[in-house]
Amino acid sequence: MSDRPLPVLDPALNMFPENPRHIHLMGICGTGMGAVAGLLKQSGYVITGSDSGVYPPMSEYLAENGIDVMDGYGAGNLSKKPDLVVVGNVIRRENPEAVELARLNIPYVSFPQLLSHFYLTPKTSLVVAGTHGKTTTSSLLATMLAGAELDPGFMIGGIVQAFNANFRIGGGEYFVVEGDEYDTAFFDKGPKFLHYQPKVAILTSVEFDHADIYADFAAVKASFARLIDIMPADGVLVACYDYEVVQELCAKAPCRVVSYGSSADFDYSFTRLDIRPDGTRFQLSVGGGTLQEYTSVLPGKHNVLNCLAVIAVLEIVGLDTAVIQSQLQKFQGVRRRQEVRGVEDEVVVIDDFAHHPTAVAETLDALAGAYAGQRLVAVFEPRTNSSRRNIFQEAYSKVFGGAQEVLIKEPAPLVGVQPEDHFSAAQLALDLHNCGKKAQSFPDVESILTYLLETLEKGNVVAVLSNGGFGDIHGRLLTGLRRRAELSGSIS
Repeated sequence: MSDRPLPVLDPALNMFPENPRHIHLMGICGTGMGAVAGLLKQSGYVITGSDSGVYPPMSEYLAENGIDVMDGYGAGNLSKKPDLVVVGNVIRRENPEAVELARLNIPYVSFPQLLSHFYLTPKTSLVVAGTHGKTTTSSLLATMLAGAELDPGFMIGGIVQAFNANFRIGGGEYFVVEGDEYDTAFFDKGPKFLHYQPKVAILTSVEFDHADIYADFAAVKASFARLIDIMPADGVLVACYDYEVVQELCAKAPCRVVSYGSSADFDYSFTRLDIRPDGTRFQLSVGGGTLQEYTSVLPGKHNVLNCLAVIAVLEIVGLDTAVIQSQLQKFQGVRRRQEVRGVEDEVVVIDDFAHHPTAVAETLDALAGAYAGQRLVAVFEPRTNSSRRNIFQEAYSKVFGGAQEVLIKEPAPLVGVQPEDHFSAAQLALDLHNCGKKAQSFPDVESILTYLLETLEKGNVVAVLSNGGFGDIHGRLLTGLRRRAELSGSIS
């Protein structure tokens, strides 16, 4: 390997050239980058991209939309010398394509910069930020705005059921964007949401996460403080005051703050919570006064809080109560957020993205309420950089109370992390067992499937918790349950 120093990207070229036509995306198969590729393609640009290990469903989506994707990174991917290169945050400085980008002196930007420049600047930006609930809350907001015929644009980290997409250009005034606190690019280590020009922002929660980029909770707090600092004086910050740290941060907001949460002391709160399998009913209280009943398909207290935030924003933009009530009831959810993937042999299989301890607890509590009286089995895959470290080892032992049984996949170890700092599925299973909870760890998906198919009974509910594909465990389990039922003669 050469000892010569790597070429460095010229900061002066971190800019938008005039009238670009060909735009190349490095790391195109990420959720955000794929959405940006779709937005650009619909806007008429010539789009190419590259990624490592290109695979469905993103590869299929890009192919269907006529976007040329190179499998693997290399200097040759830039041989046609695009007018602009978008650098995804999975790209590192030593990536061979990044090295070639620096050598060729092509203008470059991050995807948050591009989203802001092309799609947020001409709109009123509605940003949803926070440790938990961003995808559900932003999907709910975008869907309800569309239902009210306001034709919003959006870019969200999940597939919104109403649109079967995670992006939309939109022709109306508003653009909804999920504001991620993860870093922007190797040349910009600030959080993505600093680029999103919020006029109205929702702050759902602030807790420690992303241990690979944040050293401690103070660093996480500082990133959200920076978001609050960029709020315009005539903007509005809608914040969940159930979190004391959110109250602390919002005390320094330069704009109006609208609080929401569980207490009647907040601007928006709820009463008479009724969680059922088909959704949740609650009464909205504004400033201590009770308004009419609302119904949402989303189960659980945490989703009611998400609804409160969206209701507050919709009232800020001028929608009346009757329209909001109607649109909330019509919302059909987001893929991978408490999504019922199917029912076979009278077993319900649910897919959810939860991985942070708080999200795991809230998800399982919601499902336990929705499916009261039914045995709930949680299947958990620790997959994020934070969940595969031992920072949440103890916390996880306290968050599976909603489930009657817990199955944990042993994760692949993190490269560069000392063995003593790794999360242990076996230790979590032991800790849960010592607390009276039935729990086991498993080395792989196949052993989990075998166990489930041997032990699941009619009327059981399986909640699969992972932020990844988890070896298509959901589909394989449903197929196995169907075959089991056919063999037993319980279905024709």
